[in-house]
Amino acid sequence: MTSETKEARVLEAIRERRELVNAAIDEELPVQHPERLYEATRYILEAGGKRLRPTVTTLAAEAVTGTDPLSADFREFAALDGNTVDVMRAAVAIEVIQSFTLIHDDIMDEDDLRRGVPAVHEQYDISTAILAGDTLYSKAFEFMTETGSDPANGLEAMRMLATTCTEICEGQSLDVSFESRDDILPEEYLEMVELKTAVLYGASAATPAVLLGADDEVVDALYQYGIDSGRAFQIQDDVLDLTVASEELGKQRGSDLVEGKETLITLHARQQGVDVDGLVDADTPAEVTEEAIEDAVAALEEVGSIAYARETAEDLTRRSKRTPRDSPRERVPRAVGGSGRLPDRPRLLSGNEHRYTFGTTLSVRVQAPKYRSVLHARAALGRLLRRHRGRARLLPARAVRRLSVRSGGADSRVVRPCDGGRFAPADPR
Repeated sequence: MTSETKEARVLEAIRERRELVNAAIDEELPVQHPERLYEATRYILEAGGKRLRPTVTTLAAEAVTGTDPLSADFREFAALDGNTVDVMRAAVAIEVIQSFTLIHDDIMDEDDLRRGVPAVHEQYDISTAILAGDTLYSKAFEFMTETGSDPANGLEAMRMLATTCTEICEGQSLDVSFESRDDILPEEYLEMVELKTAVLYGASAATPAVLLGADDEVVDALYQYGIDSGRAFQIQDDVLDLTVASEELGKQRGSDLVEGKETLITLHARQQGVDVDGLVDADTPAEVTEEAIEDAVAALEEVGSIAYARETAEDLTRRSKRTPRDSPRERVPRAVGGSGRLPDRPRLLSGNEHRYTFGTTLSVRVQAPKYRSVLHARAALGRLLRRHRGRARLLPARAVRRLSVRSGGADSRVVRPCDGGRFAPADPR
């Protein structure tokens, strides 16, 4: 099969599922009283969007159950225990969470356009936009409670969605804080991308597996597929922001650069000695000219920064496609060795043991070669603890006092919590 044929098949699959998702959105989110509020919630959804995340949800449901593509009703999808689950309602929940984040993101960034039309806060007003985002957020949880899944599976799906929303907010907070810093490390950027973008792809892929009753190995594999795909998506989106015309993007080309947002491209360029802050002389996206963006792109291409980002996204995409049972569970460097330098190409690390100590009373070892990140391993540990100790919530990262990751025996690395409960590599012991 040629690459063109494969691309055509993928685009057709997305188109078919997008139509199903759009019809479901109409059913689940009608305009009702108060009309202005619900018109605002529908506004961004009706403005377009590829519906990639709910597409991943429907594809994952078919993969988990071995169902032929589009051969079953997603509203009454057969679970592994023989019952039926409304997978489409879960897919809509994922999509409205995405829309909620876009509405609030546009307010925070003061962006005037989204998908080629005025942003919600421009079309209506800021107060209505905030309420519309909040409504979409709460509706997502309402939809997730109405899938008809096994109660324990439904609760786990709700937990996953809640954790994902918290992590998205953490990622957005990091992204905002980066605008006032010029010392961002590559590992900090990768953490931000995972939280702000990739975790929702992880939830999109793993949620149907949870609802349909798949085992933890399948859930974790799909979650990690989504994480890698989501990282690749965000890095490629950063490339498109600079290389695609404004008309096609639906917003001003180069807006991220003008607004001072750090990306893998700008981090790489800084390390090549480029004065990134001086590439564009404009305070807002509306003030920048196409000529200025062209000059900036030329400078970034000259030092290989755009090519580096493309290669990184391609590597992540290839990694996401690997069959979990056939290949080691490698992880994207959260760490480029902790040195703060970008590698020539992304370096893969692997480990086979995670040891957690909670306070002085609980120590748990998880044999987990498949876990590539502390966040992912912690989520799996939360499931383990809930099964064996009846815990109904995910233990927070800041509760972890020490995590040892061993690779092949004698080698060990200690990872400790740093500010905000996140993790940073300490010196090897």
